Amino acid sequence: MALKSFLRAALYQTEKLTQRIRFLSALKPASGYPVLLGISFPKSGTHLLDQILLGFSNVAPFAKRVHSFYAEYDGESGAKRDPEQALVWLDSLSVGDVASAHLFARPDALTRVISPKFIPYFIFRDPRDVVVSHVFYVTDMEAHHVHHDYYQSLPDFNSRLKTSIMGRPDADVEFLNIAERFAPYLGWLDHKEVLAIHFEDLIHDRTATLTRIMDHLLARTPLPTSRQLILDALETSINPKKSPTFRSGKTGEWKKYFTDEHKRIFKDAAGDLLIKLGYEKNNDW
Repeated sequence: MALKSFLRAALYQTEKLTQRIRFLSALKPASGYPVLLGISFPKSGTHLLDQILLGFSNVAPFAKRVHSFYAEYDGESGAKRDPEQALVWLDSLSVGDVASAHLFARPDALTRVISPKFIPYFIFRDPRDVVVSHVFYVTDMEAHHVHHDYYQSLPDFNSRLKTSIMGRPDADVEFLNIAERFAPYLGWLDHKEVLAIHFEDLIHDRTATLTRIMDHLLARTPLPTSRQLILDALETSINPKKSPTFRSGKTGEWKKYFTDEHKRIFKDAAGDLLIKLGYEKNNDW
């Protein structure tokens, strides 16, 4: 395992060096190239955002693969990581890296992420679609997930969906309801340095959303090529087949699965969250 990690790191650094040589003649920004950081709420388009940010590597000396991924919970054990681990991870990133994280907006993390070192993006999705996606992921796609066996033990999809909405307050590991799971991420929405992206906009208004993603970078780091070439690079980098968890790329799928009971318990748990995120104006849905 140690040898494999060493070889992976060596390959990554070699690729970064190759990128720097490739763009050696390009005018370098006065402040240097930043770290591109994709922050995501789980089941909200993590891999899609990763692919888009890696598209910048075709027009500037950014890494051609994601440096590393950080999550606040370990997928197999469900253990919650110490907040210091997130800071150590953020500090490990360097010029030209592209990184990805399910990262809480804690004060210390916020201070680092909104600094000139990073250009951060935060992608999220209608939480109703998130819980549906979560059921499919835990039950059918990730056999090593800490909740996989429990979901498999439930009698049907409806009971699994209730669990994804309400969490498991009696479990040995922390699994909160959907509103409580989202709460630690809300702070990313309060800082202009972090570009907020609705997953749905990448599906239904992709060109405009890719333009926002591009402009968020260009506002701080001019790139040595035309806007159209940059947009083309971001568009062609998208490949849903390379995402292990991308199912349909559709939005509003929750309408096919929510019963009246699911609607009621979701409104009780997270109705205010839908309004805050702009998915509903009130609880009359």
